[in-house]
Amino acid sequence: MEIKTKAFGDVTIDDEKIIDFPNGIVGFPQLKRFVLIHDEEKGVHTIHWLQSIEEPGFALPVMDPLLVCPDYNPEIEDELTKPIGELVQGELLILVTVTVPKELEKMSVNLQGPIIINVLERKACQVIVGDEYAVKFPIYDILQENKAKAEAGE
Repeated sequence: MEIKTKAFGDVTIDDEKIIDFPNGIVGFPQLKRFVLIHDEEKGVHTIHWLQSIEEPGFALPVMDPLLVCPDYNPEIEDELTKPIGELVQGELLILVTVTVPKELEKMSVNLQGPIIINVLERKACQVIVGDEYAVKFPIYDILQENKAKAEAGE
């Protein structure tokens, strides 16, 4: 399938890569079909894009929360993930949205609204977890530190 995107132009995707959000995402309940896009050269340990199939101009930057918050482990009520099927350990992907303002030093992730993806079913949902995690968790310095460590071979 070929989809048109504002940020990436025309992109060819495998139908098996489509992720269905039965209830949409927070703030955009009408958007239900997405694909995860990442820069092949940078690998999977960086920012990805959750690109809407229905709306070419809508792509959310997302990332693995463990890259910036190694102890991230929110408690999520089973009822919230029921629409995406049974979750199997190891077949679950958790992502958080990234806010990239003009002043990059103020870049943050939303640890309070993770996106849970059931990899086996290719279904996902965004949930709101308790107040123990920040909506705007600053990540710029952490990313710079991680980059320096990677370049130093640590």
